[in-house]
Amino acid sequence: MFERLAFMNAGSEGPLPARAADAARERIRSEAERGRGGKVYFEQVLELASTLRSRCAEPLGCVSEEVALTGSTTDGVNAVIGGFPIGPGDEILTTDEEHPGVLAPLASARRRRGAKIRVVPWEEIPAAVSEDTRLIACSHVSWMSGRLMDTEALAATGVPVLLDGAQALGAIPVDVRTLKCDFYAAPGQKWLCGPSGSGSLFVRAERIDELEIAWPGFGSVADHEQPLDSGPAEGAARFDVGFPAGVRSSLALASLDVLAEAGWEWIHRRGPELAARLAELLAERGAEVVPRGPTTLVSWRAADPAAEVERLFNEGIVVRSIPGGGLVRASVGAWSSEEDVGCLAQLAS
Repeated sequence: MFERLAFMNAGSEGPLPARAADAARERIRSEAERGRGGKVYFEQVLELASTLRSRCAEPLGCVSEEVALTGSTTDGVNAVIGGFPIGPGDEILTTDEEHPGVLAPLASARRRRGAKIRVVPWEEIPAAVSEDTRLIACSHVSWMSGRLMDTEALAATGVPVLLDGAQALGAIPVDVRTLKCDFYAAPGQKWLCGPSGSGSLFVRAERIDELEIAWPGFGSVADHEQPLDSGPAEGAARFDVGFPAGVRSSLALASLDVLAEAGWEWIHRRGPELAARLAELLAERGAEVVPRGPTTLVSWRAADPAAEVERLFNEGIVVRSIPGGGLVRASVGAWSSEEDVGCLAQLAS
């Protein structure tokens, strides 16, 4: 793909490593030839999921017992919003730069549970905490601007924090201990270059029993022979969404192998450096780059963002627009080249 395209849209879905595609094909071949049933099959699927859970814990900076396997960032957000003890009049605080994957679950909590949702400007959220605030739900990195949240200030409020890590995990260093967040929801298909329909959720060990299980199912119970009377499964695995798919786990693990071999330190350094260079070049050429942080996202204003995205695609550059924001956004990964960055800056209008 990189021979044909300057791919700068990992903020939507990351590039698929050839090794990961091979792993998925091999898993599909195995399931097609051997069938999807029997003791060996189920043991293999569960073992793959267990391995993936441990591997997802590594870039999060936690232990596997604190990780749930989900289908998306939004799955993780829903697991927290749907299970957190919120009642009528309780406030959830969020920002004016949130993705629908956060806002839709918040709207549901307001409609179904009487929660009060208060939206404040991005930079004002730590100071906006009130005595009614029961939960802060916001992005670690803004999907619109690429700004970085002041997580230290959030933690200092003492209010439980749910971070949307869709534009952070795999792109910049993430350590949930340092962030001092209670919950961290992230995708697998973006900066981790995994399959669509994959993700993870960190739930701090002390919060696991406090959180109700929003989607009870096979994996959420401890006793599969007496599920009606069973207690919950151990650890954050009780919040897993659905039964783990072998193809999904195989592809995700192969992608994580590729990234780990490249080196997380190098990935976390190179992506933001290239993004900063793109922002600098665009500004030099007169583009209005919106304020951003040391992240992998660069957004600039355009008269017709959708048309600009289409024009750049025809030039072999893959970026996206931000609905309603008047912005074009580039997601600059460690796999991007200096030539890609220079070409985009030259062609952007």
